[in-house]
Amino acid sequence: MARQILAASGVGAYLSWDSREDRREIRAARWPGGDALVVLDELHKWRPWKSWIKGEYDKHRDHLRLLVTGSARMDVYRRGGDSLQGRYHHYRLHPFTLGELGSGGPPASPEPGAELQIPTRASREALLALMKFGGFPEPVLAQSDRTLRRWQRERLERFFREDVRDLALVRDLSSMQILADLLPERVGSPLSLNALREDLEVSHRAVTLWMDILERLYHLFRVRPYASTKVRGLRKMPKLYLWDWSLIPESGPRLENLVAAHLLKLVHLLQDRDGHSLELRYLRDRTGKETDFLIVAAGKPWVAVEVKRSSTQIDPALVHFREKLAIPWAYQVVLESERDFVQDGVRCVPAHRFLAALA
Repeated sequence: MARQILAASGVGAYLSWDSREDRREIRAARWPGGDALVVLDELHKWRPWKSWIKGEYDKHRDHLRLLVTGSARMDVYRRGGDSLQGRYHHYRLHPFTLGELGSGGPPASPEPGAELQIPTRASREALLALMKFGGFPEPVLAQSDRTLRRWQRERLERFFREDVRDLALVRDLSSMQILADLLPERVGSPLSLNALREDLEVSHRAVTLWMDILERLYHLFRVRPYASTKVRGLRKMPKLYLWDWSLIPESGPRLENLVAAHLLKLVHLLQDRDGHSLELRYLRDRTGKETDFLIVAAGKPWVAVEVKRSSTQIDPALVHFREKLAIPWAYQVVLESERDFVQDGVRCVPAHRFLAALA
């Protein structure tokens, strides 16, 4: 993607810290003349990168644009050390979503508070491929079972061998790997750290630390319950989802995870690009009523989403929360259905068409 941006911008250069020749160019600060875009990949592997790039930006800001890319570790490292406040915009790159894989290209992102523009057509085959192979480029573009198995194994080995070791001193790395193995079976359910602690026979502090590391390194993300005086609900039990949903064995939780990833991407896009204040939450009260997702814009409910594999009967909990919280737009997303109808203020829509509406 960075190379495509560079090609469209005209004058520029692509330099990777992993290349010996490129490292010399970076350290010598040899840049193209005139107005140019310079892509600096994996720069965070150089310890003084933040102070160095701060100086280069301040010196060349009138004619040089810098695009700095890297792994999740760069997101961690940018939070400490010298401040780059006011000098950069931060963007989170997500796995592929249905709108990107469809032939029509990604849709325009909606304005917070507005109704989602559901397309009349979308590719169900692309959705099934995303469900099976996940959203990371290598497996989903190859669409090969063999490629998927190899990629999953190699990615997890590299993740624990490089990213986790570089970020934190984890004494019991094998137990942390077992924790990662347990997570796919807990996707979509309220997460109990105490239950994980008992399964692993380790301290609550250790499990908390490991979960925080896995979240900071983009192995998982957590969706927390929405708190409101109008709904007496849970306050501390988040639900767990994985960035690579192809690891989830059961189709139901995998579908829910896929929808969660699409909604989170929309939230991050409107945050990073437009500066809107949004959150992704879920709804659950003390009587057990639950709705899978709620997007909150500027503190107010915007979109509620319930995910179903086959049922087109409108979920009573979704109707309840829509009325109780005055949610403007409520959708029941169904995988194995082509029906599109509105009942009790809730729109039931096929999953492939709903997901194609999200940028």
